[in-house]
Amino acid sequence: MIGLLTGLVTGAGVEAAPAFAAPVASARVIARYPHNPDAFTQGLVLADGVLYESTGGYGDSSLRRVDLETGRVLERVDLPARWFGEGITEWRDELIQLTWRAGVGVRYARATLEPRARFAIQGEGWGLTHDGRQWIMSDGSAELRFLDPVDGREQRRVRVMDGDQPVRHLNELEFIDGEVWANVWYRDHLVRIDPADGRVLGYVDLSHLWPDDRQRRHEQVLNGIAVERETGHLLVTGKRWPWLFRIEVTEALAD
Repeated sequence: MIGLLTGLVTGAGVEAAPAFAAPVASARVIARYPHNPDAFTQGLVLADGVLYESTGGYGDSSLRRVDLETGRVLERVDLPARWFGEGITEWRDELIQLTWRAGVGVRYARATLEPRARFAIQGEGWGLTHDGRQWIMSDGSAELRFLDPVDGREQRRVRVMDGDQPVRHLNELEFIDGEVWANVWYRDHLVRIDPADGRVLGYVDLSHLWPDDRQRRHEQVLNGIAVERETGHLLVTGKRWPWLFRIEVTEALAD
């Protein structure tokens, strides 16, 4: 996940816009907040009004409690240098964090960020969310895995399809109103997924978030979704982005 995908990226560092079978919606920016430009964002969670962030990079992976308004890191727990941090989700009084290729996930006490236990991951860990019953994990493929929260073991999986085309490189995840919403690596769109069968329900175009007049480095891809349950607004950012956006999804652009 830290390398480049040959043929996937354009000169701007983001995959050329694909043809979508499902409808595409737009989004309105409500607010823009500072974000630590050194944070290689792998996951966002907003729980009880508190923002948590997982960052990646060997020797620089962490779990953080962050002040939304200022972007200041209030508390940070570093992972071992041999681990590459990935997605996170809240689960009851815990935070659950994946690693990329270390074969391990970590359970933390949400109140203190103190590590409580580890569990095994088969294959790569990318994004993580939950539906209230099971954890839902992406692994960079076109599949979502549903895991038992007791021990992290896989219960089932679905293949994500937009019409007859698989949607690969699923990354950070969020569960919103019965749907799985996902970042797709090197795309500036969110994808909405039916968790029952993997069918793509639609997309949200976020290509306007990065200013046209500002250069964008290759690794600065959109990644990170958190939902504010009270308003339905989303918080979104990217890897080493200097901003975090509060957005509202608006009208569909295509049917």
